[in-house]
Amino acid sequence: MQNEILTKQPLLDSEGNVANPGWCRHNLYDYNIENCSVNIMRLKEWDFYQICNGEMMVQINLFNISLATCATFGFVDLRTGRKFDTMSVELFTPHKNRMNKNGDCENYCSYKHGGVKIELDVKKEYHHLLFEGKCKGKRIFAEFFCGRLPHHESITIAIPFDRKGHFFYTNKINCLDTYGSVLYGDEKFIFSKHNTFAVLDWGRGIWPHKNMWYWANGSTFIDDKVFGFELTWGFGNTSNATETALFYDGVCHKIGEVYLENDPEVNNSWMQDWHFISKDGRLDLTMTPFYDNYSNLMPFNLFGMKTHQVHGLWNGKVILDDGCEIEIKDMYAFCEKVHNKW
Repeated sequence: MQNEILTKQPLLDSEGNVANPGWCRHNLYDYNIENCSVNIMRLKEWDFYQICNGEMMVQINLFNISLATCATFGFVDLRTGRKFDTMSVELFTPHKNRMNKNGDCENYCSYKHGGVKIELDVKKEYHHLLFEGKCKGKRIFAEFFCGRLPHHESITIAIPFDRKGHFFYTNKINCLDTYGSVLYGDEKFIFSKHNTFAVLDWGRGIWPHKNMWYWANGSTFIDDKVFGFELTWGFGNTSNATETALFYDGVCHKIGEVYLENDPEVNNSWMQDWHFISKDGRLDLTMTPFYDNYSNLMPFNLFGMKTHQVHGLWNGKVILDDGCEIEIKDMYAFCEKVHNKW
């Protein structure tokens, strides 16, 4: 059952559980974290932007996981595998640096620590992203403008875990047509509006220590309209809402549960075709990978996260709410599988 939220309402009830699990096209939940019933040190908040033109990718992230506040920047050349990144860390911040309560409306957030500066300025028409730092003695300066359509819908879900007081609350805003640049020392990398898109992964939650998720996302132009998809599964109790949707010309088209035909982890088949199917028959897509952005930040398999973020070209078909079928041809997008212990 997919429970669409149509009116503004509190996220948590008086016992700290999700009051009304569901999904919405705009974020209608009131993030009343003061009702939290779990140790505040378990609370995680983040604003994560991924910007890509199919050849170069930038990740800008500001997060407070109570144990620490971090501002991070990463650049990856998907053609060659070249990377550079930087971050700042401020330890033990459960009662400071708390983040905005709704990423789907106008807000401003800035953070400066350890030689790193980040600004996230969300307007009705665009998101302005600014990052400054250093890597290997070279200055990094990145600035992006991510445009929103006048009727830009997204997808928000609020779902529980099968443990009291634990929840996953997230808003994915993709199809943000983007332009900007990255300066790294004497080098300049230009991102053009005609082929660059950004996705905002805005999230708040309290999770079990050990968990796993899949996340797939992409945006492109089809017939001069912006098209995109958001697929996430394996995380939380999805009996009332799945984080699966299509977007076309700014409108959210909700689809059902999505699954992979084969788990690439079983046979270490990360660079073989991934076949995605929705149970309602409205999505049938195959990703042919060309780059695995692998990272293992889980020393001794005890704490942290391990990620295979696989980038590829997608082909197949999707069906909108009105029955219109859209053919997908060589669309760039990614899918990741992440294991967490934190």
